[in-house]
Amino acid sequence: MQEKILNHKKNGFVMLALIILLYAAGIGCVILGANLSVDGALGVLLIVVGVIWITVGWIPLMGLKILKPQEALVLTLFGNYMGTLKEEGFYYVNPFCSSVNPAAKTRLNQSGDVDGGSGKSLMLSYGQAALSSDGGNRKISLKIMTLNNSRQKINDCLGNPVEIGIAVMWRVVDTAKAVFNVDNYKEYLSLQCDSALRDIVRVYPYDVAPNVDTTGDGIADEGSLRGSSEVVASRIRNEIQQKVADAGLEILEARITYLAYAPEIAAVMLQRQQASAIIDARKMIVDGAVGMVEMALERLNEKQLVELDEERKAAMVSNLLVVLCGNHDAQPVVNSGSLY
Repeated sequence: MQEKILNHKKNGFVMLALIILLYAAGIGCVILGANLSVDGALGVLLIVVGVIWITVGWIPLMGLKILKPQEALVLTLFGNYMGTLKEEGFYYVNPFCSSVNPAAKTRLNQSGDVDGGSGKSLMLSYGQAALSSDGGNRKISLKIMTLNNSRQKINDCLGNPVEIGIAVMWRVVDTAKAVFNVDNYKEYLSLQCDSALRDIVRVYPYDVAPNVDTTGDGIADEGSLRGSSEVVASRIRNEIQQKVADAGLEILEARITYLAYAPEIAAVMLQRQQASAIIDARKMIVDGAVGMVEMALERLNEKQLVELDEERKAAMVSNLLVVLCGNHDAQPVVNSGSLY
């Protein structure tokens, strides 16, 4: 389905003025015919013409269409696609044309399409007024909108369940494809976002893990959901774009808005992270303590303050390591006698 842009229909003001004049003429015909009815058939004819026009003259008014910036209207005539109005303005089209937007009643958790809970109004973003949600408004928004799907629980490449949520910035670029290629382009986008999110998250571990290939080149790397969020978001965006291209949608950006371990393993993973942090801290403390002991022995040997045999050196090293590596302040014991 190829989109056809209608740009030659901006004659709404002319047609509105013409319809008003015809209504005035119809009323005039009725009045004039009433005055002439006593003289013959001409007066009756004027009355009939005036009454018929006043009765059916509202039909041409259905062809008047108003479009605001960043709005589009897909028109069909007896099932045939006639074209799309995209530019803002006051249009007049065939009054028997009908506008099509199968997603007009769809409510998603996104900007520009949030139901306030009453079920009677559709609150638009960017400060616009509420529009009726009874299906009468068939205009398609061409603005950039943000879809914020609900959080999903997905297993990462190591099998750990994680909860993740994304926000997707998108817009309609081809109204014909959006309306005719898919049943409901909003629901289609939402489902494809969920599918793409699962496909990409399953490739990455939550945190950096050894021997994990996230790029598909056969070489282990340090990619992870937590540390490579920009790369993961870019891959999610590309995956969604491939899936929704046939629906006439453009994905501008995808961002991870929430990332955490699932509640059933969150406490265990927190303990694991704490243990890893404690081990790393202990390694640093031991390295520092060994360096300080080595420096102390070298300084004592250089200045020849005391002469220590191997046994005294071992005792000194043991005492210093206990003091430097202990969790609590040392409680010194003064030895006034000999070590022997």
